Amino acid sequence: MYIKKILWAVALLGLIAMGAFAWYVYSTVFSPNTTFNNDEAHVYIPTDASFSDVYNELEPLLDDMESFVAVANRKEYPSNIKPGHFILKSGMNNNDIVNTIRSRNIPIQVKFNNQERLEDLAGAISKQIEADSVALLRAMRDTSFLEKQQLTSESALGMYVPNTYEFYWNTTAEGFRDRMQTEYDRFWTETRKQKASELGLSKNGVISLAAIVQKETAKVDERPRVAGVYLNRIKRGMPLQADPTVIYAKKLKEDDFDQVIKRVLYKDLEIDSPYNTYKYTGVPPGPISMPDISSINAVLNAENHEYYYFVADVNNLGYHKFAKTLAQHNQNKAEYVRWINAQGINR
Repeated sequence: MYIKKILWAVALLGLIAMGAFAWYVYSTVFSPNTTFNNDEAHVYIPTDASFSDVYNELEPLLDDMESFVAVANRKEYPSNIKPGHFILKSGMNNNDIVNTIRSRNIPIQVKFNNQERLEDLAGAISKQIEADSVALLRAMRDTSFLEKQQLTSESALGMYVPNTYEFYWNTTAEGFRDRMQTEYDRFWTETRKQKASELGLSKNGVISLAAIVQKETAKVDERPRVAGVYLNRIKRGMPLQADPTVIYAKKLKEDDFDQVIKRVLYKDLEIDSPYNTYKYTGVPPGPISMPDISSINAVLNAENHEYYYFVADVNNLGYHKFAKTLAQHNQNKAEYVRWINAQGINR
């Protein structure tokens, strides 16, 4: 009888121990362990991160770091850390958290447009992916890469077609550049290349002209007409005489791309630069900014007309008045000059 009691006591203690262990496992592994109020939290784990780095990244988001560490060690996560962008859901348990940051790298949407220089593009991209602006700029300027793609330092910006692209956050600088080169090749379909050839322009020529068109008008519906003006000038051997190119030449000469220039002065037209289309015929050696797809398509599908001149329409702001003759243009221009002087715009 006495031995039976002992056996029952041992069995009871065993059940209690098993229950306690089960509760420990549940509370450590399977009970919710997030502390953020939103539905989800975004976690960014850098390349070559240590477990200490991961700990610091997660600490503001988790309720019990000790239990997380225990589960992470049990699942051998500290020796298998993966970089990337991960999304934690509110109410996740430690098991789900470790599984997520170990294998569920979620792509991000990278957007860019209308940058004037590679430096600006590198800065914009570095705010969206792990690679810093220095590494990005170095990759974009790599001479061996540019030579292979038949690009120059002036035309390199044109390889980056503005759009929204899906990338992994931990994409390298070279990885970003190479992906954009692939997208550039994909953009230049046989149809687009044929249209450029019919215009007598290279791909760089189309993009360089599109950049001017975009700077001249923000109205997408007007861009094909503006493009037609410049193509008419090119066919006749006339200089483009595009004010945006003079502004770019001035910024480049003075190494100051932060200055805001609202009015081109006559003295600016004398700046000796291949970007100054008042002094040099044809399109500039590279784009003066990053044209969007609507501007590129505007050049490739330019309106067929007989206009050679245009100036801002003061009665329909944002649009322009077009002219076939210089005499008609001078009348339109005089109206514009009177208006701009009345606005007090001197620079």
